[in-house]
Amino acid sequence: MQPADPPDAADAVDSADSAGAADAADAITRVHHEEWARVVAGLARRFGDLDVAEEAAAEAFAAAAERWPRDGVPPNPGGWVTTTAARKAIDRLRRESQRDAKHQAALMVHDDTPAEPTGPVEDDRLRLVFTCCHPALAMEARVALTLRLLGGLTVGEIARAFLVQETTMAQRITRAKAKIVAAHIPYRVPSACDLRERVTGVLAVVYLVFNEGYLTGAGDDAVRVDLTDEAIRLGRLLRGLLPDDGEVTGLLALMLLTDARRPARVSRTGELVTLDEQDRGAWDRELLAEGRALLEERLMAVAAGGERPGRYQLLAAINLVHTDAPSARDTDWSRVVALYDALACLDPSPIVRLNRAVALAELDGPLVGLAEVDRLGDALEGYHAFHVARADLLRRAGRSAEARTAYDRAIELTGNPAERAHLTRRRDQLVSAGPPTGPR
Repeated sequence: MQPADPPDAADAVDSADSAGAADAADAITRVHHEEWARVVAGLARRFGDLDVAEEAAAEAFAAAAERWPRDGVPPNPGGWVTTTAARKAIDRLRRESQRDAKHQAALMVHDDTPAEPTGPVEDDRLRLVFTCCHPALAMEARVALTLRLLGGLTVGEIARAFLVQETTMAQRITRAKAKIVAAHIPYRVPSACDLRERVTGVLAVVYLVFNEGYLTGAGDDAVRVDLTDEAIRLGRLLRGLLPDDGEVTGLLALMLLTDARRPARVSRTGELVTLDEQDRGAWDRELLAEGRALLEERLMAVAAGGERPGRYQLLAAINLVHTDAPSARDTDWSRVVALYDALACLDPSPIVRLNRAVALAELDGPLVGLAEVDRLGDALEGYHAFHVARADLLRRAGRSAEARTAYDRAIELTGNPAERAHLTRRRDQLVSAGPPTGPR
């Protein structure tokens, strides 16, 4: 009979097991963030089926969650997931006894036939975006499906981006996939003409991915750098493909100018820091300079007789006004309002009008801005930023009880921990709020 391990040895084993499980969990999270889009896109290219690609990738990560805590994290985690996902896809096709060309292609693991030419899009992930943005799909379906397959966002995260219920979004994604099958929409290399036809949907996808990363809608992370970096990477690829497209350049400039403020976006205690309170010395000067250069390039093109600025170019110009100001007090709010007026002509959405109202309050006072905001209540009741804007304007107007109610509603609708902490502090400061103030 073997003697029992001494207590300290048993504790050491338990500690090692716990550390291994934690390392495996961290690795799975990191690889999912870094490799999900690459794995799904590669499988979609290889097997020509989005359902197979997504489900095989999900099964591979599930296998990692089961095996890595026990066997250890492999030396090449991304390669392990990619290989496992391919095997899962092949197993699924075999189980379903699909003897069509797709099944045969899946089994030809060592086929030496030259690969299909990549055409103008050489990156699998970017090709996947254009595939999901096929004109046969409704615009909302294109964006939602691409966010799911490329960004790896949950249905709930995408639903928040669209301001709809999670069940509605799940149905939308399911219908989009069904239409791809019914309409025989292939995963293929877009032609040069396809690129321009689909660019509007692609830009919307990239911008929503960026926004979800810059201020995540749920989870423990205030910012998901993997998503913001991926969106900027895709923006750079798009600009390389379409260097003369003003909106492609505008979107990249917008993301760079916004991401430049990220180092000052969250405090050391994990609280969101609003633009007016940020340490502008902490902003990334290289990103600011790059964004400014891109926007100035577009302005020169417009002055030379090019197309008038579109939505993303105007949003970038608004951001440039903010980043150019040495302090929040020095912001040229009249310029911001004028740019929002131009944007509203192109996109008279409630969210654009909300942002314009916030800027208008800086010129004409909180009551003027509040009157504009309140007109949007029916359209934006479920949108947390609407209640954030109301709470701030009510606080500045000295209407503390109403402000507290608005803060409570905003906190209820906010999934981001840093923003929740910021709003809670603002709400709790209402007891010591001073008299009504004018424009800040």
